[in-house]
Amino acid sequence: MALSLSWMLLAPFTTNCCSLLMKAVRSRGLPLLPWNHHPRRGVRSVLELEMKAFLEENTEIISSGSLTPEIHLRLLTPRCKFWWERADLWPYSDPYWAIYWPGGQALSRYLLDNPDIVRGKSVLDLGSGCGATAIAAKMSGASRILANDIDPIAGMAIMLNCELNQLNPFPILTKNILDLEQDKWDLVVLGDMFYDEDLADCLHRWLKKCFWTHGTQILIGDPGRPQFSGHSIQNQLHKVIEYSLPEPTRQENNGLTTSTVWDFQP
Repeated sequence: MALSLSWMLLAPFTTNCCSLLMKAVRSRGLPLLPWNHHPRRGVRSVLELEMKAFLEENTEIISSGSLTPEIHLRLLTPRCKFWWERADLWPYSDPYWAIYWPGGQALSRYLLDNPDIVRGKSVLDLGSGCGATAIAAKMSGASRILANDIDPIAGMAIMLNCELNQLNPFPILTKNILDLEQDKWDLVVLGDMFYDEDLADCLHRWLKKCFWTHGTQILIGDPGRPQFSGHSIQNQLHKVIEYSLPEPTRQENNGLTTSTVWDFQP
């Protein structure tokens, strides 16, 4: 289980965010999904088709074992080749998107159970991963959605997951949005992003700016990682709801048993 041990268990706790960002950007260099018109569109289309075929071949469609059985996702499971294969044989950047992390599960469950939170509103899913929370927002009636993840392979996975759930793909930005000029959003959601102290500090500053500039509501999902529980942001959080994680999710996440949705109020 080389891959699952190297990035499923350890990454949320120990990965250096700067090296992760640079690795993801350098690995493929694909900029934006859905992709804009480009002079080399033909070359790009071939790459897109190859990537799509690779993901379809090396992931499994899953709905059970999470907090949101109504959402179908392509994930990496023990029945997939690369669950057991050497990590360096995976041809793309590390597939963090291929796990449905517990913070994202809690956020997605909350939006599905409380559609008034997003109905008719604009929603940014920051660090979208597999896209589950953005999909939950779409299912709950959000009027405008942007899924943001620095990994272009995650972008393709999100598009495939939209298709699985019979949704038209929403815009997907595969750039580091923390470096871009802030847009106005009614709601920003982010799950499992506080796994590195430096990244946590960057997110804290960016989220405060969102709140004070645009009055954005901010919901954070996290299962209690030490980088989150020990961060100064704790003084500005209101606990919304805590979920007990299903047994398969507990087993995949080092024994974590619960995941919580927090409302950020600086």
